[in-house]
Amino acid sequence: MLMKISWFSLYKVVLALWVGGMSIFTFLIAPVIFKSYGKDMASDIVGHIFPRYFLYDLILAAAALALFFLLSIERKAFASRLSLVLLAAALIVNVFIVFKLYPDAVQAKQEVTSFERESPDSPARRKFTRLHALSASLNLFLLVDGIMLLMAVPATEK
Repeated sequence: MLMKISWFSLYKVVLALWVGGMSIFTFLIAPVIFKSYGKDMASDIVGHIFPRYFLYDLILAAAALALFFLLSIERKAFASRLSLVLLAAALIVNVFIVFKLYPDAVQAKQEVTSFERESPDSPARRKFTRLHALSASLNLFLLVDGIMLLMAVPATEK
């Protein structure tokens, strides 16, 4: 019983770090950086944070999935099945971001000479904008995914 409580506690901490970390970066850090600096400088600053941010998200999704398997819970319950699907989806999305989307976005960003001077209609800017929009959408998906997992914890804890 004590071990089950410890695994659940650690699972909840991992989910809280996931949702909290993503929320702080998405709604506080990135907006402050882009409000405080020009687009080119802000892009460079955020570009230094992103590799760690995406790795952080991937590690937490993998840890949450591993911890979920260590929990002794009724796997046939709806909340457990939903949690498993959400965790698997998060891991897949994070792997895609870290190993495919982010490297593609870095390459596209290198083709943009300046976000302040280059036309938004240039092919390089359009390519980067498309990849950035996909990244932002997946980031919001992962944030909602994590919130749903936190909401499912009380039902899986029984």
